[in-house]
Amino acid sequence: MDAYPPDLDPPPPAGSVGALLKKALKSHWKSLALNFSITICLWWYFGGFFGILFLLFSFGRALYNTSDRLIYYPLIPAHSRIYVQLPSTLGLDYESVTIKCADRTKLHGFLILQPGEKRSMAPTLVFLHGNAGNIGHRLPNSKVLHQLGLNVLLLEWRGYGQSEGKPSEAGFYKDAMAGIDFLLSRKDLNKKRIIVFGRSLGGAVAIDLASRTEYQDKIACLIVENSFTSIPDMAKLLIPAKPIQKLPSLFYKNKYDSRRKVASVKCPAIFISGSLDELVPPFMMHELYERCGSNWKRLLVVPSGTHNSTWACRQYYEDLSQALKEALDEYESSVFDDSQTKTVVINI
Repeated sequence: MDAYPPDLDPPPPAGSVGALLKKALKSHWKSLALNFSITICLWWYFGGFFGILFLLFSFGRALYNTSDRLIYYPLIPAHSRIYVQLPSTLGLDYESVTIKCADRTKLHGFLILQPGEKRSMAPTLVFLHGNAGNIGHRLPNSKVLHQLGLNVLLLEWRGYGQSEGKPSEAGFYKDAMAGIDFLLSRKDLNKKRIIVFGRSLGGAVAIDLASRTEYQDKIACLIVENSFTSIPDMAKLLIPAKPIQKLPSLFYKNKYDSRRKVASVKCPAIFISGSLDELVPPFMMHELYERCGSNWKRLLVVPSGTHNSTWACRQYYEDLSQALKEALDEYESSVFDDSQTKTVVINI
């Protein structure tokens, strides 16, 4: 097994201000040196206030530009940009697909289909993975989802695996939209039974997609597992320093503001929370569930689930399968009842 098993996001960077300062200095030392020289001049001519203000602004910009390196890990595990395991190694029939985004970035993906005529009737799940590795690392999970009777589209983020481009928040949103558009263009798939599944960082992208007006009637069900409310919220948890606690959101390059967007989700929604998640506090998943704007929603709590092992816990697939069946039935009948909200605890 790789250093990071399937769907294992790397641990967050050292939660100290010193570690972040060191990374920012190392990445932007030239510009910081220039800005420091300018700061001395400003201090000399205009006084200390303007000098300090400019220095803080310069360092803030360095941290802003460094944030991508703290969030995206396309090179972990090693060789993730070179080798992508094929579904055939797990006995799965598949199509290797290339999906073109609106900005012409080409994405790599695997479309794992049900056999024969089943594919046209089966729901199709778009799998939006976390912030590390490639889609090959998600094959064991996808195999079981396929065994539940689903077609599975494994979408590889830009800058990951064999996809083109560079990771970014705006880019990931385009990637997810391109994935849905690709499925809608297929004549052999059921366009009215599209499920969007997002884990960790992928969950934030899934929420963004389901909250968009132009896609709300194209998604039959949203599934979010072990995701967060926003990047600023995560930063405040990981870095207890007062400057970070008071830093306005506009200073964050990546926001992934799921707390705000989830209120606009209208399709049936399933939230899966591992109670032992050591990376994303479970209360964030509970908050997303509470804030979700859908009239039909479920919260599946997995008491023994960690951030990366929730999907491997006993009873996970049985309860997910049942909740998904109910969600699709509700979507197809277009009956949304406020009384249907419910918390399900999976006893492990």
